[in-house]
Amino acid sequence: MRAALRDPDVVYRRRWLTLLVLCFSLVVIVLDNTILNVALPRLSEPTSAGGLGATFSQLQWIVDSYTIVFAGLLLTAGSLGDRFGRYRSLAFGLAVFGVGSALSAVSGSASTLIATRALMGIGGAFIMPATLSILTNVFTEPKERSKAIGVWAGVSALGLGIGPITGGFLLTHFWWGSIFLVNVPFVVGGLVLGYFLIPESRDPSAPRLDPGGALLSIAGLGTLLWAVIEAPGKGWTAPEILAGFAVGIGLLAAFMVWELKSSHPMLDLRFFKNPRFSAASGAITITFLALFGVIFLLTQYLQLVLGYSTIKAGAVLLPQALVIMVTAPLSSAWVHRFGNKVVVATGMFVVALSMVSFATLTTHSSVTYVILLTMLLGAGMGNIMAPATDSIMGSLPRAKAGVGSAVNDTTRQVGGAVGVAVLGSVLASQFSTHMTTRLRGVVPAGQLHGLTGSIGPALAAAQHAPVAVGAKIVAAANESFVSGLHVTSWVAAAMLFAATIGVARWLPARAGEEPNHAGFDAVVADPAERDTALDGHVAAGAALVADRATQPAAPDLVVDGSSLRRNGAADNPARPADARDPAR
Repeated sequence: MRAALRDPDVVYRRRWLTLLVLCFSLVVIVLDNTILNVALPRLSEPTSAGGLGATFSQLQWIVDSYTIVFAGLLLTAGSLGDRFGRYRSLAFGLAVFGVGSALSAVSGSASTLIATRALMGIGGAFIMPATLSILTNVFTEPKERSKAIGVWAGVSALGLGIGPITGGFLLTHFWWGSIFLVNVPFVVGGLVLGYFLIPESRDPSAPRLDPGGALLSIAGLGTLLWAVIEAPGKGWTAPEILAGFAVGIGLLAAFMVWELKSSHPMLDLRFFKNPRFSAASGAITITFLALFGVIFLLTQYLQLVLGYSTIKAGAVLLPQALVIMVTAPLSSAWVHRFGNKVVVATGMFVVALSMVSFATLTTHSSVTYVILLTMLLGAGMGNIMAPATDSIMGSLPRAKAGVGSAVNDTTRQVGGAVGVAVLGSVLASQFSTHMTTRLRGVVPAGQLHGLTGSIGPALAAAQHAPVAVGAKIVAAANESFVSGLHVTSWVAAAMLFAATIGVARWLPARAGEEPNHAGFDAVVADPAERDTALDGHVAAGAALVADRATQPAAPDLVVDGSSLRRNGAADNPARPADARDPAR
């Protein structure tokens, strides 16, 4: 059955079905992460009550083991997909993710769950870049590719809304393992449908592996993320955290030196000379830094300050996800009319305004008001995610789609992790200062320290205090958290306003639809190599013309970059004759 997928006409006709399978595969990742956050309290319950008796540190590692492995492996997984085949990479990732999910569901201890979550991280690292790189090689016409990436970006926002609702439903009716077991049908569906609908593609040059670069990137990203994630709990100036930052940055510096000197780099750093690639990567990093940090705090605000249940909190965030799902695909029309620079910069400005608006939240804000603010955030995000991602993917040769997709995903993960850590620390500092001021003289000095760390323990302690004192603790905790949220929102807004100026300055106004020779030069930098490559393209073109002249009625398959296209594409009125990407 897969033999039919070697026919480019079949691939072209099925391209939207292929996108559906890719989105189906992507949902399993975004859904899993948000569902897990809902289940953490259940996992901390004793085994006699149906939990795992996980400590606070173990709960952190249940989340972090996945994040660190996932982000650390992205570049390597993307490179392997380019080398050995992107469909194979996706199928491998789905299989590993499914096995990890099943093992997580039956874990008998927190330590076992930490290990199986790391296994899921390996699978996720192969799934996410594979979906985007396959998409790029199936949708080769720039305008259509922009629409497809818009759909892909919209689906990636699904987890924000449906994850908590789904998790709440499963935990209400089933045991905690159901939140992992629900992944298995998605995995099986992705594997079965992918076999029939996803074509194989790879880098035709079959580059040699770069084990040195892979090891340095995994170790560097993993160590740096560990330091970022652990810093809020251990302290940003703790010796082990400072050592982690030093080692992580040192390893990443060594990775860059290695890649620059390598004759077959896993990630050609010259890609960053292209402003479409570098400016768009920076925009995604800053945007997700602010988004993940504020959403992390907003979920606590909804549940702890406003007192919403998990399901209700998820329902409040669902309209935001729906707005992203609508605006992300529509953003391609705005890009066509106004250009990438205007759309991305406007989107970032809207997100910055939404961050400013969060500074107006109070301890008694209405549901409607919160939904409106988050919908404003979603409108901005939808006009950043898809155009910026398209800029990254459109600025690279299609043969390097796996690595390009991995860079896009890595910027999201690193930005998100830094955002949660940094903005979380800003709020914690503000919360501690405000609580100390409000409760001085209300509770004994010896008990004050235990109330100023975070809002959760403070509210729990209030339940065991005398009624009058408990009420004051609750009021102080809620107001202190909101005060910290205001400061955090302004910090995030400031970063986004600065990033908006950067995008307006460096992101090119439009992505031309003709071959981008600057992008080609970034890949083939040596003049002699470039001339040889161009001569090869000219010779290949002449051969195709001659072949077509002798066999006009027999359209055949030719290799074009890393995918197959039909010589007679111009004979098909529904298909662009030679839709070429920039740098393709």
